[in-house]
Amino acid sequence: MLMDVSDESLALAAAEGDADAFSVLLERHYDGLYRLCFRLTGQKAEAEDLTQDICAALPAKMGGYRAEARFTTWLWRVAVNAAHDRRRRATTRARHATGWGDWESGRRAADQETAQAVDWLTEAMRALPEELRDTLALVLDEVTHAEAADILGISPGTVSWRISEAKKHLRDLRAREDQI
Repeated sequence: MLMDVSDESLALAAAEGDADAFSVLLERHYDGLYRLCFRLTGQKAEAEDLTQDICAALPAKMGGYRAEARFTTWLWRVAVNAAHDRRRRATTRARHATGWGDWESGRRAADQETAQAVDWLTEAMRALPEELRDTLALVLDEVTHAEAADILGISPGTVSWRISEAKKHLRDLRAREDQI
């Protein structure tokens, strides 16, 4: 019996909460809605997703139907607007993803440079005399010169001298490596 009722009458009933009227409208127009979504997106998976999104949102949108136009005109407008919204969101996500991708690449490059520098320093410290290596290791671990002096049983001035000597050794080692 609902099959003989016009789309507009069914839409007005569906807007009032008639689930049977809504079901008949979907049955009548689902294939056409999918075809339109396919033409709007150009991809099967996108068209399926868009059609499902529209169908899921349609019960809430039905309250906006006023029978001022044919139901299909109104439904196609809903579909076109949904496709536009989907494209805008995709563009925004792509733009943000690109920025994040650049940032992430930069961060990884910086992390790799830091890791290489730490590896070089760790290896280079093995070439230092023990007293210089121990002093430098403490200071690199954020121990103050006064604390390093207490730990090593030497004066703070000696700690400063050892750090200065360690830096000289490391600069000389880097210079020799750069010449190779």
